[in-house]
Amino acid sequence: MLKQKIIDQSATELPDSAAVISVVDDNPMFLDLAASLVEIRKLNGVMGYILRSNTSAIIDLADQDKIIEYAILSSQICESSSEMAKQFNLRNIKSVLVEGKTVKLLCMNMSDNRISVFMEKTATFDSLIKRIQQQSNTLI
Repeated sequence: MLKQKIIDQSATELPDSAAVISVVDDNPMFLDLAASLVEIRKLNGVMGYILRSNTSAIIDLADQDKIIEYAILSSQICESSSEMAKQFNLRNIKSVLVEGKTVKLLCMNMSDNRISVFMEKTATFDSLIKRIQQQSNTLI
């Protein structure tokens, strides 16, 4: 049986609105990415994020009523992009950007961690990708 624990919010400085789901996890990259995403969340145009590992997840979205829909969308896009990469014999996909009528979704894989950042349609994402990649490079 898995033991559940709540991540110490003072260590990663998560906002009160962030939903934290965790099972005992010894993934230092997860915690460092979480800290980076807290800062990214403060940027203009960023609506929220979902960070998932094999055993933990952090969800911080502006629209609390749509958490389930956003989580399903994020999961389907990550899985679909992986399947497409396999079918077309592509190497690992670093990031996927999906644009809707009013929202952009940036999905990235970092080791065993999946990151989904939800943005307003007008938001820029280039700096987000660089910032997240820099964070992962400092951890490797």
